[in-house]
Amino acid sequence: MNEIRVIQWGLGAMGSGMARLIQSKTGLKIVYAYDQDPQKIGQDLGEFLGGVKSGVRIQRPPQPGEMNLEKADLVILATSSFTKEVTPQIEIALKHSLNVISIAEEMAYPWAQEPELAMHIDGLAREYGVSVLGTGINPGFVLDTLILALTGTCLAVDKIKAARINDLSPFGPTVMQTQGVGVSAEAFEAGLQSGRIVGHVGFKESLYLLAKTLGWKLDKIEETRFPIISKVKRETAYVKVEPGQVAGCQHTAIGYVDGVPKIELIHPQQVLPHLEGIETGDYIDISGQPDIHLAIKPEIPGGLGTMAMAVNMIPQVLAARPGLLSMAELPVPAALMGDIRELLAWRKGE
Repeated sequence: MNEIRVIQWGLGAMGSGMARLIQSKTGLKIVYAYDQDPQKIGQDLGEFLGGVKSGVRIQRPPQPGEMNLEKADLVILATSSFTKEVTPQIEIALKHSLNVISIAEEMAYPWAQEPELAMHIDGLAREYGVSVLGTGINPGFVLDTLILALTGTCLAVDKIKAARINDLSPFGPTVMQTQGVGVSAEAFEAGLQSGRIVGHVGFKESLYLLAKTLGWKLDKIEETRFPIISKVKRETAYVKVEPGQVAGCQHTAIGYVDGVPKIELIHPQQVLPHLEGIETGDYIDISGQPDIHLAIKPEIPGGLGTMAMAVNMIPQVLAARPGLLSMAELPVPAALMGDIRELLAWRKGE
């Protein structure tokens, strides 16, 4: 049985981790690698990732009509957080009859904010007979998929409240910029007004996915964002934060059904929170019949979790119906510890 051939598009902090994970799995093989960084282009992928030569050279991202990808099965996109920005890349892949997994947060449920683009992507995927999925640690798992799985044990659900207190340190420059990490409090407020700083990308997607799957119809969503000001110096591989600067964003979103707050998601995320004595964790409280309370301490690591979700969903996506899908429409994620080709055959019922 031939190996499943993967294209890794984007080799930043998350994309590089995904590529290493793919290389460690039986039955998966990276056949193309793309990145826009001139310093990466031309390098052997294996050597770039700190291993041995792979024979795959990192190339600049393709333009429409440039790719010759008949020998690939799936693209993993790790390039942006926003549906508008990844849609042209998804279009290229779909027109080569390639399945797509994207870690763009808005792609977790693009019907929430970009319904026209979602319809376009869905139609194109169906036309070419392939599947598209947006996933990650959050959105994609902690504040949506995991919650939905827990509600499966409920006779009824009255309200959901969930919080993810996490460490942003593993993530690269794109996430740092959207969170406002390393800027002044004044620049943070200006960034919120201009749209350059958005806080957590994916709250609307998680809220709409939860509501849609449970059968609720959201009236409105209220969001609040506040800067988390550091009292100490913090430094990661991607950003430096001096005392008095922004270390992260306190972001909350509430979804209303028939005028009643039904879903409350709380997400204070910052770099190196332990430096000020803050413990990370994931917390889910479901009020219903019965009540359910889940606490995971410390948090499920965001960087590792995102890498894992993207790679571990490969068999589910390859076995899925054509179209734009959400995590709620696919079998549960699971670590790929065996030969992925055998797991794919099992998913397909072969």
